[in-house]
Amino acid sequence: MLAKYACDPAQTRGRLHPEPESAFRSCYQRDRDRIIHCSAFRRLKHKTQVFVEHEGDFYRTRLTHSIEVAQVARTLSGVLNLNGELTEAVALAHDLGHTPFGHTGEDALSELMAPYGGFDHNAQAIRIVTSLERHYAEFDGLNLTWDTLEGLAKHNGPVTGDLPYALADYNALHDLELSTHASAEAQVAALADDIAYNHHDIHDGLRAQLFTQEEVGELPILRDCFAEVDRIYPDIDRYRRRHEALRRFFGVMVEDVIAETRRRLAALDPQSVTDIRMAGQPVVRFTDAIWADLKVLRRFMFDRMYRAPSVMVVRREVTKVVMELFPHYLAHPDLLPPRWQVDVARAGDDKVALARVVSDYVSGMTDRYAIEIHSELLGNDS
Repeated sequence: MLAKYACDPAQTRGRLHPEPESAFRSCYQRDRDRIIHCSAFRRLKHKTQVFVEHEGDFYRTRLTHSIEVAQVARTLSGVLNLNGELTEAVALAHDLGHTPFGHTGEDALSELMAPYGGFDHNAQAIRIVTSLERHYAEFDGLNLTWDTLEGLAKHNGPVTGDLPYALADYNALHDLELSTHASAEAQVAALADDIAYNHHDIHDGLRAQLFTQEEVGELPILRDCFAEVDRIYPDIDRYRRRHEALRRFFGVMVEDVIAETRRRLAALDPQSVTDIRMAGQPVVRFTDAIWADLKVLRRFMFDRMYRAPSVMVVRREVTKVVMELFPHYLAHPDLLPPRWQVDVARAGDDKVALARVVSDYVSGMTDRYAIEIHSELLGNDS
C-alpha cells in the first residue's frame, strides 16, 4: 500500500517523447532498467569514490556506492510506504554525471569549464540521460519519466539562481519545476546517499590505514556503537569488531531518518505528492542531534581521509591528467573518437559548444582510461 503522498506510476507526468506503456513493467521500473543498462552506469565500475579505482580491489567505486545507495533507499522507501521503483531509479542514476577521479576530477573540470558555462555533476547526470546516451531509434537519451528526471535534478533540494547549462538546456524543453522540493522518493534517495558514504568511507579509510579503530571509536555515534560491541563480544577480533560497530552505525542512521521523517510527515499531514513538493522544507531528514554528530564525523573524515597527505599526492597527479587532457582535446578535436565527430562538426567554430563536447567526453572517462589515454597522447604517466 502506497502512502497518499507517494508517487503513483498511474499518475506520472509522462515522458518528453510519448511511448506505449509496457504490459508488465511500471513506468518507473522501465526507468530503473534503462539506467542499469546504459553505458554511463557501466562506466561507474571504474570511477572512483575517494581512492583512484586501481589502487585496491576492496575500495568502493561509484558503481558499488550506487548499489549501496539503492539498497538503503529501497529499505527507507518500503518502511515509509513510498514508491520503491522510483526511489531506486533516482538512487541508481544520481552519480552518473561524475567525472573520473571523483570530486578531484570535478574540481579540475569545473575550473577548466568556467569560461564555457561551468560543470556540475548533478546537471551532467541530466545531460547524460536526456542527450548523451544515444541508443534508441526515436530519441536521444533514455527518455525517462518527468518524475525520475525531477528526482535527479532536485534530490538535494530546489535548484535556484543561475542554472548549470546542462540542466538549463533540458529544463527549457521539459519544465522540471526546479524551484520546489522533489518527491519524497527523491528525498529518500538523497539521504540514502548520505547514509551510504558516511558508512563506507569510514570502512575504506580504516582499510587504507588512514586512521585507527581507536580514533574512530572516539567519534560521536560510533563511540556508543563500539562500546556496545565490546560489551556483548568482549573477545571478538579487530576485524569483526569493526564490522559489528559499523553495521550498528549504519542502523542508527537509518532508524534516525525513519523516525524523523515520520515525525515530519505527521506534522505536515500531506494528502498528495504535490503537498510534499510544496512543503517549503524537506520531509526526509536526520534529527538535528544526529545531523550535528555527523558533521563532527565529516570534519574528521575531511582532515584524515579526503585531505590526507597520501590522498593529496594522488589528487595532484590525477588533477594533472584532467587539466592536460581537456585543453589537448580542445586544440585537437579530431582526436575524439568517430562517434563524437558528429558533435564536433555540429559545434563548428563555436568554442563554447566545442568545449562542452570535450567536457562531455572527458567527464565520461573512467579513471583507468583517463590515465591510459593521457599517457598515450601526452607521452607520460601520471
